[in-house]
Amino acid sequence: MVAPPPRILSIAGSDSSGGAGIQADIKTITMLGGYAMTAITAVTAQNTRGVQGVEALPPDFVLAQVDSCLDDIGADAIKIGMLGSPEVAMRLAERLDTFSGAIVFDPVMVATSGSSLASEATIAAFGALMDIATIVTPNLPELAALTGRDQVAEEDIYNVAGELAERHDTIILAKGGHGEGDEVIDRIVSSSGKIASFGHARIDTRHTHGTGCTLSAALATFLGYRQPLTNAVRLARSFTFAAIENAPGFGEGNGPLGHQAVRKLD
Repeated sequence: MVAPPPRILSIAGSDSSGGAGIQADIKTITMLGGYAMTAITAVTAQNTRGVQGVEALPPDFVLAQVDSCLDDIGADAIKIGMLGSPEVAMRLAERLDTFSGAIVFDPVMVATSGSSLASEATIAAFGALMDIATIVTPNLPELAALTGRDQVAEEDIYNVAGELAERHDTIILAKGGHGEGDEVIDRIVSSSGKIASFGHARIDTRHTHGTGCTLSAALATFLGYRQPLTNAVRLARSFTFAAIENAPGFGEGNGPLGHQAVRKLD
């Protein structure tokens, strides 16, 4: 008998151009053999050039979507992305506090195009979700914002990520895509210090729309498969790297990734 696929619930915003958010999550989870479910927090009008509009959904309706999925089909892992409002963040933290599977929180603040996707009040409410998350996946600007800094120097990443991990009793995957140099280094850090780091050559491309969404959704999927955390990060990075390499070249700005061109990874 074939084992059922891991059930992955993505709680995030909708990207009308299909490159990021819920759309990127569904593609990623499906390509990796998971069963994708969604709770949409906001609807955006956006494309590769930027975000033209955002409509946040009411917190009650976001939670109704979550309840509909969890009370019937259930979930093996949850990915949380764009939230839409501080009320949604706080309500989700309360609702998911007893969830027994893995929770991957991608603290989305700004789109690849540079458009803001979270208010200061929403960012302030991220703490409640970090408290219940298995792993949090900030890029370097997000890591700085979450720790009250203007920026994080390369030599300080481990210490700053460790500070955030200790504050919220979680694990931090500090993504290095916004760093400098020819190599992108991602670091896994707990309150006890460095767990692991991964590096790869920086890809010279403008087609990176939805990279963070793809990575966090892939990570949730591999954790849903019950992969050990470090190996789940390794596999999620490999999938994301391959999706960037296979980008179709669409759009005039930051184009989407090529999820459909990537085979399932072992």
